[in-house]
Amino acid sequence: MEKHQETAVSQMRKSVEKLGSSTQNYGAPTLLRFLIARRMDPEKAAKMFVQWQNWRAEFVPLGFIPESEIPDELNARKIYLQGLSKDGHPVLIIKASKHLPSKDHLQLKRFVVHLLDKTIASSIRGREIGNEKLIGILDLQQITVKNIDARALITGFQFLQIVIVTNEKERKAFIMEIGEDTLPEEYGGKAKLVALQDVKLSHSPSQN
Repeated sequence: MEKHQETAVSQMRKSVEKLGSSTQNYGAPTLLRFLIARRMDPEKAAKMFVQWQNWRAEFVPLGFIPESEIPDELNARKIYLQGLSKDGHPVLIIKASKHLPSKDHLQLKRFVVHLLDKTIASSIRGREIGNEKLIGILDLQQITVKNIDARALITGFQFLQIVIVTNEKERKAFIMEIGEDTLPEEYGGKAKLVALQDVKLSHSPSQN
């Protein structure tokens, strides 16, 4: 970490304390993520960090979303967690044809938190990184009108940088980036699809 980053992190910790909270359980990598999001402004980053802490405390009081709270979303078996790409990023596949607009918006929000937490946990395995990244593959094959969900699509585009594979050259580059051992057979790889709930993480309490 560079000197100016160390200084910013130190200032941010003090700002968080002034706001009545603490960064005791968080290392520099995580704090840097908030600083970068606020253009290295310690006070703005501290405010954002405390807001995030408060949101997690209210929305995820157990520290995780139990599978028992999102049964309908899991039963659709529309999300697959395939392991790591060649660069070490977790690979998430969303089959849009299995998604139906949810009437239970609270369960949908909990499901999004659950899948992101579990996807990131599958990569870091208990280690704090702070700049966690994932690769999301949105499969639009066989999609129909009944699968269209503006709320879910907007959420997806906010999280993902979309690359559309339209020709053989792009397909080969796509396979090379992900890796044949991680990419499912139907996309040109050698792996089997693994539903999110079938992935067991020894350090993740959310599956208990």
